[in-house]
Amino acid sequence: MSTFLEDVNEKIGGVPIQACYHCRKCTAGCPLAFAMEYNPNKVIKMIQMGMKDKVLNSSTIWLCASCETCVTRCPNNVDIARMMDVLRETAIEEKIEPKEKNIRKFHEAFLASIKSGGRINEPMMIVNYKLKSGDYFSDMAMGMNMFMKGKIKLFSPRTKDMKSVRQIFKSTSK
Repeated sequence: MSTFLEDVNEKIGGVPIQACYHCRKCTAGCPLAFAMEYNPNKVIKMIQMGMKDKVLNSSTIWLCASCETCVTRCPNNVDIARMMDVLRETAIEEKIEPKEKNIRKFHEAFLASIKSGGRINEPMMIVNYKLKSGDYFSDMAMGMNMFMKGKIKLFSPRTKDMKSVRQIFKSTSK
């Protein structure tokens, strides 16, 4: 029987998280560390200590924006953003509901947008999220303001190589 650490490392591929020597550069650069229950460095430590339930039930794995600032700062090239993806997918597989009410719905809308066009189609992702969450109007004024200022485009370009995108989703789904 494999340990939580071994499972996470296997799913991440690449540099194992044991390469982390807890310099905390990932945490220092993380733009969302202030909002996280456990900072990225602490999540790695918890995985190393086998604290699976605590990690998978934390809000931290859902708050990670996957901006990869942590990855670029890591002197040992530990892919913390990929680790957070693996943890989110593991939580979904184990049917663990996130603490944040609609964050999983946002995650699903985000992935559906990538799957359908190879990149984010913001209007379609927003519609998908709003339908899933049932929160139709809470930020409508802000959305219209962003649209009027050109921050959200009505149509997003599609990826030319959709075959590769489909292959990525096929290879990562069970």
